Amino acid sequence: MLSRAVLVLNQNYEPLSVCTVKRAVVMLFLGKVELVEKYDGYRLHSVTLVVPVPSVVRLGFYVKFPQKKILLTRKNIVKRDRHTCQYCGESHTQMTVDHVIPKIYGGTDSWENLVCACIECNNIKGNRTPEQAGLKLLRKPKKPNHITFIRQFVGIVDDKWRRYLFLD
Repeated sequence: MLSRAVLVLNQNYEPLSVCTVKRAVVMLFLGKVELVEKYDGYRLHSVTLVVPVPSVVRLGFYVKFPQKKILLTRKNIVKRDRHTCQYCGESHTQMTVDHVIPKIYGGTDSWENLVCACIECNNIKGNRTPEQAGLKLLRKPKKPNHITFIRQFVGIVDDKWRRYLFLD
């Protein structure tokens, strides 16, 4: 229970990060956050106290933070593309990461140039552009922001998070 995920909001209700229930309860007792949403039916018990298990907490002060950098890794590319080939739509096979514009044509290792591809489509495309190989991208690749990162990579742990992650 103490390792469950808790959504942490800035004072202006902007999603900042995700922490554990243990960390959220400590911040509650220190007066650094306020309880916004709780997990229904769950409570933490001590000898003298019963505390609801937080699902969403809000900082009591505004934190100015630099835009979080999401690491450009193979795993994050596959997660961003929801483990789906961006050329044929296949999702039940082993995936690779493909350069939309191959490096020999000046393509870079960037969020906007890397996509998830099945092995078959990657072999068909080879060292060519999608147009040269007769393939078309299902979605234009783009860099995810930190809210997208929480939505896709961490997931929606509790339905009460949806309104704070702009899904309602």
